[in-house]
Amino acid sequence: MKILLSILTAVIFFSCAKKNSNYENEIRLFQYELNRGFADASKSPLTKEDIKTFKALEFFEIDENYNIEADFELTPNTSIFEMPTTTDRLPLYRKYGIAHFKINGKKMDLSIYQNQQLMTDFSYKDYLFLPFNDATNGTATYGGGRFIDLEIPSEGSRKIRIDFNKAYNPYCAYNHTYSCPIPPSENNLSVEIPAGVKAFKKNY
Repeated sequence: MKILLSILTAVIFFSCAKKNSNYENEIRLFQYELNRGFADASKSPLTKEDIKTFKALEFFEIDENYNIEADFELTPNTSIFEMPTTTDRLPLYRKYGIAHFKINGKKMDLSIYQNQQLMTDFSYKDYLFLPFNDATNGTATYGGGRFIDLEIPSEGSRKIRIDFNKAYNPYCAYNHTYSCPIPPSENNLSVEIPAGVKAFKKNY
């Protein structure tokens, strides 16, 4: 009996380890692709001065607790509005839905948006946009908030996956010449989200 229990314990342990390893590999790949894009002078948002010394972006430790399956409430027939940006550009968005979830036992809500121009592009027809602020802004993370890219859930689904380990900075965090959406105040979280990309630090 003890031998059987030991075998079962080992199976469960290695199964969990494999699952965690697969998830960590997924996030490592996300980080690698992000760094590769920043290192490529042909598409990097970095200034010419910064790209010369760029080594890698800084990330929080990967924490699967911030990979959240949220309840998803659709908001049909919401009005199209102009989302403010860091310039006078006013892209058109519509609130597509609201995600309801908990972090450390606290209930949170985040509005999720759909860019009205991108939805006409077949490559982005399922694209949703989640801009947010949290209590790390201006210290550990960029003061102007961070973004997460999402996909429209399958038809009939009332869940949506929000992985804060994939939160990234707007290009304005690296170069003031870009025009970046400003997260609406309804997406200001009072808690810290220590996951995803940290604030950019110059290497000189």
